[in-house]
Parts: sequence; C-alpha cells; structure tokens
Amino acid sequence: MSEAMIPLRIAVLTVSDTRDFNSDRSGALLAERLAEAGHQLAERRIVIDDVYRIRAVVSEWIADPEVQVILTTGGTGFTGRDSTPEAVSVLLDKRIEGFGEQFRQLSWQEIGSSTIQSRCLGGLANATAIFCLPGSSGACRTAWDGLLLEQLDSRHKPCNFANLVIPERGQHV
Repeated sequence: MSEAMIPLRIAVLTVSDTRDFNSDRSGALLAERLAEAGHQLAERRIVIDDVYRIRAVVSEWIADPEVQVILTTGGTGFTGRDSTPEAVSVLLDKRIEGFGEQFRQLSWQEIGSSTIQSRCLGGLANATAIFCLPGSSGACRTAWDGLLLEQLDSRHKPCNFANLVIPERGQHV
C-alpha cells in the first residue's frame, strides 16, 4: 500500500503593477497546478511591485499557521521596479541555494542565456516554504512542473520540502 500524499495549504502572490485577477495568467496557472496536485489554495493576492507591500503580505502569511507554502510570481528580474528578492530575502531563516540554480538550469533549455536574468529564490521562514518565481506563465510552469510538483509532495523520496512544513512530521525548521 502506498503512502497518501499530504495536501499543503499554499498561498499565491502575484507581484505586478499592471495585472488584475482577469489578466494574471501566472497566478492562475500556479493556483490551477497546485489544485491539480491535490493541494489547497490558502489565499491568492496581487500586489504592486513595492518592497514594503510585498514584504507585508509575505510576512502576514509567514505568521499565519494556516499557510505552509508561499509562491510568489513576478518582480524577480532586473528592471527598475523588480524587487521581490529584496523584499523576501530578509524574511528567510534559511535560503534554499539550489532552488534558483536548478530553476535556471531547467529554464536554459527553454530560453537559453536569458535565464541568467532570473533572480528566483527559495527559502524557509517560520516553518513556511517560500518560492519566488519569475512573472511569466512559462517560467511558473517550468518551476512547478520541474521542481515544485515533486518537492511539495510528501511522498517524494529521498527528501522533499513538504515534510519540513508539516508540523506532525516534526522535521520543520
């Protein structure tokens, strides 16, 4: 008998100065993908690309015991307004160094050297896993299908991030 997957409560934050819920394809894609995988959408919001507004929402979710994972999309590039890494990195207790590296390796196959401009990152804060993804729906698909789908599945071996955010597993940071 195989072990049952433990669904996680995942919040999705879109960082954009121009998108709303009707035009937010990346946030919608993440919400759809996580539901298809058996997880629960804890909340979904859109915030402008402002360090303090991003930080306020992410901080709120980090403090909320009902949110186990936070996915942000947008604001990870190099343009003047891109500030998601600066907003989130100071909140992390531990960085997942390999997340950005692995994402860029997967993305290389799709967009070549342009992937070098991605400043996506992952980390843990207060037993909450946080992943900051680029704003394109293609990049969100790459990150979900290539990394997050397995790493947020409590059955994935030899290790996964799901078991770090499930309190009854006793392994969280």
